[in-house]
Amino acid sequence: MTLPASPLVVKVGGSLFDRVVPLLDLFREAGRPVLIVPGGGKFADLVRRLDVSEDAAHWMAIAGMEQFAWYIASHGIPATSALAPPVEATVLLPYCALRKLDPLPHSWNVTSDTIAAWVARELSADLLLLKSVDGIRHRRKLLARIEDPSLVSDDVDPAFIRFAFDNNLTARVINGRHGDRVRSALRDEPVVGTLVDPRF
Repeated sequence: MTLPASPLVVKVGGSLFDRVVPLLDLFREAGRPVLIVPGGGKFADLVRRLDVSEDAAHWMAIAGMEQFAWYIASHGIPATSALAPPVEATVLLPYCALRKLDPLPHSWNVTSDTIAAWVARELSADLLLLKSVDGIRHRRKLLARIEDPSLVSDDVDPAFIRFAFDNNLTARVINGRHGDRVRSALRDEPVVGTLVDPRF
């Protein structure tokens, strides 16, 4: 008998706005319980251009993530503000969840990447980051695995890698524009991308 797949936290980057429908089809097809953490995308980009305090920017950007969450929910995915393991593909309303707990620094070093990592840590789940890049690059070279917690890359926010190592969190970063890669990652199969695994 095959054991049911464990729940997975999946961050859908804001750059994948145009790929939401095919991605949701892949999540449903996989049959794996997935908690989607939305990126900020165009909503957060607007906040970056405003002259506001870091506190205001933090909550405005997370409110932007929540707008993307409602867009995802409009395609027939249940939405929740509860930090609980999902039983099906569900999208998190991050503003409601984070406003209660306020667990992370208010800084542009912490964006939806680290927020998704925090959600995964809270649920003791693995994390899949879907972006519009093939993984994490260093000096233009795609890294199959991250072994240095001090590494900084423009492909993830500055706090993400350190947070993953500090919290013993396994995360994979892949290109969400390749449906075959997403399908493989949802099955825990090898895939082009970057593995962050402090437990190796």
